[in-house]
Amino acid sequence: MEALQKIQRSDFFTDLHNISQRTYSIYTRCILDYHVHDLPDMEISNPYPSGTTEHLFYRKCWIDTVQWHLEDEIRAREIEPGHALRIKHTIDSLNQARTDIVEVLDSLIAASFDNVNVFENARVNTESPAWALDRLSILALKIYHMEGETRRHDASEEHTKRCCQKLEVLSDQHRTLSVSINELFHDIAQGKKRMKVYRQMKMYNDLSLNPVLYNARK
Repeated sequence: MEALQKIQRSDFFTDLHNISQRTYSIYTRCILDYHVHDLPDMEISNPYPSGTTEHLFYRKCWIDTVQWHLEDEIRAREIEPGHALRIKHTIDSLNQARTDIVEVLDSLIAASFDNVNVFENARVNTESPAWALDRLSILALKIYHMEGETRRHDASEEHTKRCCQKLEVLSDQHRTLSVSINELFHDIAQGKKRMKVYRQMKMYNDLSLNPVLYNARK
């Protein structure tokens, strides 16, 4: 977490031109890079300079992509229990790392607009900007994998048809979410929405907060 906090401010968010599309392009690059080898334990090779917002977005999406494939693997019917437990612990660690990055991104967004004169009646969005951009990463993964399902040579015609329909829904959600994210950033920049960082306060990974873990240490 310390290394994540080295970025104090970011010009990425003050450039309001299509933030969602710029972020989505980082996600799609990451997903394509991962699938060159498709190995969950492969070391990340982040193409963006360390200390940049783009670096954080790429890193976050890499975590999402690895977790996606581990979630598939852990559902194998005859998986060895010990192996499944190791995967579960890895997923928990990845989820915590993802949360840490999203909260840093939200802090950067808040810092980017800390000089904005916020309207007295400005409302807080139900979802912070970085968590909305996090949803965009998951949506990019869904679109990538659903597109793959539409091209499966071993699948039935009915399966392909269903997946094409689902892909249309996902594509529509991508368009809608992208517009909503851009509008949210414009509203924050104009003081129409009040920026708030939502802290997840995850407890299951914390030795002092998970009763199963701290009771086992007694």
